[in-house]
Amino acid sequence: MTEQTKSSGLTEDWTAVILGFTIILFSLVVRVPGVLWQFVLVLSVVLLATVLQRKPIVSFLKMFPLVFMISFIAQMIAANKTIKGLGLEAVIFSLVFGLIIGNTFKLPDWFKKSLSTELFVKIGLVLLGTSVLFKDILQAGSLGLIQALVVVISVWYFAYWVCKKLKLDEELSMMLSSAVSICGVSAAIATAGAIKGDPKKLSYVISIVLITAIPMMIVMPYVAKYFGWSEEVTGAWLGGTIDTTGAVVASGTLVGEKALATSTIVKFSQNVLLGIAAFAISIYWSVNGGDGRKKEKPTAAVIWERFPKFVLGFIAASLLFSFFVPTETTKLVKDSLKSIQTLFFVLAFTSIGLETRFSDFSGSLGWKPFVAFLVAQGFNIVVTLIVAMILFGS
Repeated sequence: MTEQTKSSGLTEDWTAVILGFTIILFSLVVRVPGVLWQFVLVLSVVLLATVLQRKPIVSFLKMFPLVFMISFIAQMIAANKTIKGLGLEAVIFSLVFGLIIGNTFKLPDWFKKSLSTELFVKIGLVLLGTSVLFKDILQAGSLGLIQALVVVISVWYFAYWVCKKLKLDEELSMMLSSAVSICGVSAAIATAGAIKGDPKKLSYVISIVLITAIPMMIVMPYVAKYFGWSEEVTGAWLGGTIDTTGAVVASGTLVGEKALATSTIVKFSQNVLLGIAAFAISIYWSVNGGDGRKKEKPTAAVIWERFPKFVLGFIAASLLFSFFVPTETTKLVKDSLKSIQTLFFVLAFTSIGLETRFSDFSGSLGWKPFVAFLVAQGFNIVVTLIVAMILFGS
């Protein structure tokens, strides 16, 4: 992702935090039902972001309806009962549609420049914080968190080691390692924001995550049944390895209620580590000088400048809904906020697809990242199974 110029208005991170909380506070006061009202709300928010960042308004108004229309179609398909049962999420379809259009037609430069991919992602991540509640973490118990910590740390370092052995660059190695070890697409996006990574590399990683998640969610439950593993072990295995929440739910459902509950707890525990991981990566990136960049002394000013501010929004949203918003209110607004959060992620994936042309990176990236991901995922499958058997086998 490209760095912003200092002359542009409010930085994208702070814009995402401000507008993310504007949506949260608005949702606490006014319910936002229906697609039409969501369109109006999102259009208003992103239009305000365009003004705050001093970007061309006319170009945005020409671009946004097409992006929203593609995203809306993707959501309609994902809402189909059969598709929903397969665990195929709207982001998969929005990315595919965007890639098809972006690689079939040559979109004008003004259109690509007006895409708000990073902003969509960051607002979505701020809204994601409203669903990460501390009381849920406590209810989930220690086993899910222990597994998440062991798996995330071991798999991340192994994946990073594989990437360096295959001579992948630092940016790609960071994004791929986070995706395979933490929580898939969300982790890759958060890491890209923390290191200001190349959106083309991010798109490549996201595509790999989504492609591999589909066969895993179908095959793994039958492997577990064949070997006769308990539902708790199977659920912990699924939740720790499959990289999208929808695929985890669909896969757990194929096994049983206990497997579904356990897989959800483990996946949730990994999601909790997202903010911590982004913070650690941003510090590393600011002081280590990735890909030959000039190293900087790890002063507080340097760390603060490079720290992804949207992570603060994520944490603040979590704290707000964990300790200050009444439980009854949370129940009333959670579906609306979840719907808006999903819409922002779908808009982001549509934008990623539209701005990505395979011809731009097929020669420079090739198959090495895919090989690295498969090797790391294989390690993840084995390690997670061992940990799941130790923690949940009894």
